[in-house]
Amino acid sequence: MAEGQPEDIDVAKTLAKYTNRRKQIEAEERARRREGFLSSGDSDIELESFIPAHRRRKEKAVRRALVQNVLTAGANQMAKHEEVEKKRRKREEQKAKEEEKRSLLEKHGDYQQEEQDPVDLQRKEEEAILAALNDQSSLLAIAEAARGVTYSSSLRTGWVPPGHVRRQNESDCVTFRRKRGITVEGEQCPPPIGSFLEMKFPRALLDGLKKKNITVPTPIQVQGCPVALMGRDMIGIASTGSGKTITFALPMVMFALEQEVALPFERDEGPYALCIVPSRELAHQIHDVVSDLCKDLLRARFPEIRVALCIGGEPLGEQARLFHRGVHICIATPGRLSDMLTKRIFNLQLCRYLVLDEADRMLDMGFEDEIKSIFSFFRSQRQTLLFSATMPKKIQIFAKNALIRPIIVNVGRAGAASLNVLQEFEYVSREEKLVRILEALQKTPPRVLIFAEKKLDVDSIYEYLLVKGIEVACIHGGKDQKDRHEGIEAFRRGEKDVLVATDVASKGLDFKDIQHVLNYEMPDDIENYVHRIGRTGRSGRRGLSTTFINRRTDMNIMADLKQLLIEAGQPLPEMLQELGGGDDAAQSMTGTGQDRGCAYCSGLGHRITECPKLVGIQAKATQNMQRAAGEEGHY
Repeated sequence: MAEGQPEDIDVAKTLAKYTNRRKQIEAEERARRREGFLSSGDSDIELESFIPAHRRRKEKAVRRALVQNVLTAGANQMAKHEEVEKKRRKREEQKAKEEEKRSLLEKHGDYQQEEQDPVDLQRKEEEAILAALNDQSSLLAIAEAARGVTYSSSLRTGWVPPGHVRRQNESDCVTFRRKRGITVEGEQCPPPIGSFLEMKFPRALLDGLKKKNITVPTPIQVQGCPVALMGRDMIGIASTGSGKTITFALPMVMFALEQEVALPFERDEGPYALCIVPSRELAHQIHDVVSDLCKDLLRARFPEIRVALCIGGEPLGEQARLFHRGVHICIATPGRLSDMLTKRIFNLQLCRYLVLDEADRMLDMGFEDEIKSIFSFFRSQRQTLLFSATMPKKIQIFAKNALIRPIIVNVGRAGAASLNVLQEFEYVSREEKLVRILEALQKTPPRVLIFAEKKLDVDSIYEYLLVKGIEVACIHGGKDQKDRHEGIEAFRRGEKDVLVATDVASKGLDFKDIQHVLNYEMPDDIENYVHRIGRTGRSGRRGLSTTFINRRTDMNIMADLKQLLIEAGQPLPEMLQELGGGDDAAQSMTGTGQDRGCAYCSGLGHRITECPKLVGIQAKATQNMQRAAGEEGHY
């Protein structure tokens, strides 16, 4: 045993040495693995087992903090983005509100500052102005708009054209219209008819028309009467003296007669038909025409058709008593009509036929609110017809949503002067005007109409002509209704050779055999000028107009006048030849086709961006708003 002990001790020492060495190698290997020098499929497990617990807790806390920081940063970024988006929307809303408050003239100024192509800039400008007007002026009953009521089809009537007319193809109708100078717009337009007999009017009406030397329909009647008899809504455009009154009066009387035959009107019923006009004188004239047609029927033993006159300046009680009897047709001015409807003297529950004659003039005279108010009294669908010698874009905007599938019947350009009127111009200073009137009156035999803008000028001219021994009458808004009516009737009967008037006499009044129209000064806009000179040269006759102009005349109106004369083929006076450029300038000013002149008032010498009438209307609206703000609680 003793001899073998040293050998055993050496072996034990060697094993211990190798064991220690092995442990040392394994420790070094683990160290290298921790330092990333080695890698293997299960290295993570090996490493995890050698990371102390306090270090793992620390690393986990760090990772948690990092994740929390990322989440917090994301939330902050999203909140910041939402805040920025909220501010952006707020700025846009504020900008939109400010844009609504700005006037069209301010927008026009902004557009002028933009550096764009002139044509694109002008188009953009005009579209913006028309869009703003479109939002402001829609002729729609308030009650219907509130209920969301819309009508998609026209009123049906019992009238149909004769068989041979119905069998005509569209090309025949187009050819016929072209020969008569008629243009139409709208879907399924009724065919034109060349005689009153073929329109199926009773013999009594035809005989009554014949007594007035009305035997052949005028172009507006050829197309307008069939459109009205078919129950279609219509915008009728024709020069003054072309027969617009007969165009809507004949169907009006026929529809009223049809209703009376079907079921007689009782007390407090009616009217079935309503005609609204801008002036009392025009209301009297249309009332006389319609009453004559009704009397022609009554003499032929047809039922009585009662026609009421609803105008200011006359006793309200007398008019109310007539309505209590029951009426079929009402001829009215906007102010008195609105008043009587508000007081419930009568209603429009049965009204199915509405005519707005001289519609553009009613807007110019500030009756837009009254007309919109009147529309709120309608309780059901009606047939609507708008007539005037001028029918610019403002009327089409105004009639938006009120007319159903309308037919636009145009005989000559809207706003064009009558080709039967020779237009002369004289350069006269203000001090010489009265004296020059006597010279101008020598150009033609009586009867003569003299127009002046101011009531004071009308009175001065009237007194001057009286002193000179001339049989003269005068009318203006300052006179009471009795004096106005007497003056017009005296002139109509031929007892007076000259009638001096403000524009009250230019609104559709028809005087026979007017030889001469004298403008004491150029009116405020070209539409008034067209209406004035349209009092002569009516029904195919020739006429003369003389207009005094001087350096005080508005240059915009002169530019419109120049283009109007060019269009009518009239010679240009020297003062207008010097105004503006040549043909190229005129072409660039007026454009071509439907894009000619001003889209608002139809003036050919300016665009809508420079329309003096639109500027005046905006100024008036601003004054009304300021007055309303200063008189809170009062209307």
